[in-house]
Amino acid sequence: MAGTTTNISIRMDADLKAAAESLYSELGMNLSTAFNIFVRQSLREGGIPFKITTEIPNHETVAAMLEAERIAKDPSVKGYTDINELLADLNS
Repeated sequence: MAGTTTNISIRMDADLKAAAESLYSELGMNLSTAFNIFVRQSLREGGIPFKITTEIPNHETVAAMLEAERIAKDPSVKGYTDINELLADLNS
């Protein structure tokens, strides 16, 4: 893919740019080289070259998980080991 080069302009938070430049400098490259590596690897893989996830639960999910944990440990909350008993209580 060698050939002529072109310039691009990317908007980025100034602190993010400074942190990235510092990291890439430690790795022996500049931001332009790092971006080119990212694009080349994206083309090789046919997509973003790393897993993008939202595995960190948001505030609402964390609150729900904590509430579920509290309920599970609360001896005053009725629990079920039999589905028929649960269904009977739900239908009453």
